[in-house]
Amino acid sequence: MGAAGAYRRAATAVPPLTAVVMLYDKAIILLKRAALAAESRQPQDSFQRLIEATTILRGLSHALDFERGGSVAERLRATYNGVILTLMLSYGRPDMPERVRRVIAGLLELRDAWAEIARHPRDTDAVNVARAG
Repeated sequence: MGAAGAYRRAATAVPPLTAVVMLYDKAIILLKRAALAAESRQPQDSFQRLIEATTILRGLSHALDFERGGSVAERLRATYNGVILTLMLSYGRPDMPERVRRVIAGLLELRDAWAEIARHPRDTDAVNVARAG
C-alpha cells in the first residue's frame, strides 16, 4: 500500500478525523512491534515494522492540505519528517528500542490530540487541517 493510499483508504471508510486517529494507532502498534523485535534480535522483522510505520506517517504527511492548514500543516509535516528520520537513523543501533519508545510517546500525544479534535470539532479550520492528516 502506498503512503498516500493508506490515508485515502482509511478516510473513505470512516470520517477523516477518525481515519487520522486509526492511522496513528496502527503506526504506534507497528513501532511497538519494531522495538520488541529489535530486543529479540529479529532485525528483519524490526526493519519491516519500521518501514510499515514510516509508510503510514508518510501517508499522513502527503495528505496534509497546506492551503487550509497553513502553519499547522507545515509544523505537522516537519514533525512527520523528523519522526521518520529519527526512526530510520535508529535502525540497527543498540539503543533502537529506547529511541523508538520515545517516538511512540510523542506520537501518542499527537494521536490523543487528534482524538480530542474528532470528539469535539469546534473550529472549522482545525477540522480542515485534520482532514488533511
